[in-house]
Amino acid sequence: MTKIKRETKETKIEVVVDINGSGKNNISTGIGFFDHMLETLSKHSGIDMEIFCDGDLEVDFHHTVEDVGIVLGQALYKEVFPIKNIERFSNAVAILDEAAVEVDLDIGGRAYLVYDMPREGAIREFDLELVEEFFKSLVFNFKIAAHIIYKRGVNKHHIIESAFKSFAVALRRALMYRESGVPSTKGVL
Repeated sequence: MTKIKRETKETKIEVVVDINGSGKNNISTGIGFFDHMLETLSKHSGIDMEIFCDGDLEVDFHHTVEDVGIVLGQALYKEVFPIKNIERFSNAVAILDEAAVEVDLDIGGRAYLVYDMPREGAIREFDLELVEEFFKSLVFNFKIAAHIIYKRGVNKHHIIESAFKSFAVALRRALMYRESGVPSTKGVL
């Protein structure tokens, strides 16, 4: 289990993660839709998560979403690295009605994000561009590579939830135990 606290002029965050959990979560960021997506990430990854954020929501949601991604990524990094005896690579496609999103992951210590998803519009007051900001912060602080690719769908909520579910399932699969030592031909990651 890893616990990280971070406080800036814009946000005050506390994150606790346990990759050997069962997907239990307690999440409160002050942004209902974002909380729902983080609960989805926890549930479908099997990672226990406690996430509390007090952010400057009167300004906008950007600082909260980005900073939660940063701290969650840092906590996951501390939980997972140095890695050995995991699958390392994985992918998943999760659907929600008409929507499908594919996620490919490499837990290899090299941060990279390919994000091919709708960015225009909002779900209530939650701008879709914030989803990319969250994943960018998460991926770069977790030091993993992720390709998040929109396949189809029209309902914005369904599309974004499909992305979070796909990411969660791919993460769960990449972290699966495999007696392999360090999963690299280099012998170190």
